Amino acid sequence: MDLFQIIDDISKVDPEVYDRFDSRRAAFRNFLGFGKKVSAAALPLAVSTLFNKAYGQSAALPQAVIDTLNLALQLEYLEYFYYDTALSSSGLNLTAEETRAFQIIRNDEQLHINTLRSTLGSNAFRVLTRADFDYTGSQNKTRGALFPALGGTSTPTSGQFTDKAVFLTVAQNFVDTGVRAYKGGAPNLNPPNASTAVKDILEAALNIHSVEARHSSRIRSLRRGGVQSTALPKSWITPDETPATPPLPNGGTQAPNAVGPYNAGNPLANYPPESNVMQGVTPVNVQTVTTVASSTAGAEAFDEPLDAATVKAIAKNFAAVPTGTTGLFN
Repeated sequence: MDLFQIIDDISKVDPEVYDRFDSRRAAFRNFLGFGKKVSAAALPLAVSTLFNKAYGQSAALPQAVIDTLNLALQLEYLEYFYYDTALSSSGLNLTAEETRAFQIIRNDEQLHINTLRSTLGSNAFRVLTRADFDYTGSQNKTRGALFPALGGTSTPTSGQFTDKAVFLTVAQNFVDTGVRAYKGGAPNLNPPNASTAVKDILEAALNIHSVEARHSSRIRSLRRGGVQSTALPKSWITPDETPATPPLPNGGTQAPNAVGPYNAGNPLANYPPESNVMQGVTPVNVQTVTTVASSTAGAEAFDEPLDAATVKAIAKNFAAVPTGTTGLFN
């Protein structure tokens, strides 16, 4: 869930959003401590309290707030059904270790769904099902499949997954996209003369960002083990993930070529690709100010942000109906 982007979008239509949070500063402090004491599965529930406490007693939510939270809700459904389908796909032959890992991640997504729907109430987007998603990327057979092993070609909106390597690769892409999305919104929560409450929001969201990064590292370690038993991918994002992890939409000829979890966002100046080695307020090449011997090591030292529009473009690849009034990620 792109918490940074959600709060930033809300602030554009409801300038009082930070005041709503500021009146409940104690809740933020409790939340910060809470994140240190419980498992990752419990954190999504705490995140939702930010919105429940800020808007829970309001007569109505602004339409733009409804739209923003409903987009987040659709993204949570996308991830939930992905992991839920994997856990019921006998053809993947998941080990006990893999099963437990994805049960935890799947349950995280269910908590996201429950709490977002609670916050939105009757304004929530319709309840989604597995049939709303096509993880092959064929958008319910309207174009060539990007990943036929993630549902098959005959019934892609209900089929099981059959290739563990492909499943893990796409899982890594999902979580890495999320990590970059969190980073992309961070500057929005640290404006000049920010109140204590605004800084508390930033700290709380960064705590969750670090948990998402650990999810990514866990999935990467699962990809290195098992049948593959390879040295790639590393446990962190590298400048060129392509040898081990082709960017999602670039996996087939029908997908947009310029969009991917490791590529540049829009605008390029604010959302460079993961191969970027220019860092700082006044950008400098990190290779010229350190003893780093390669561009790979220089780029690996920094994660890059990704904008919400690019995240949405990636997610749309897995919608069974991406257009029209019932389409997802519009």
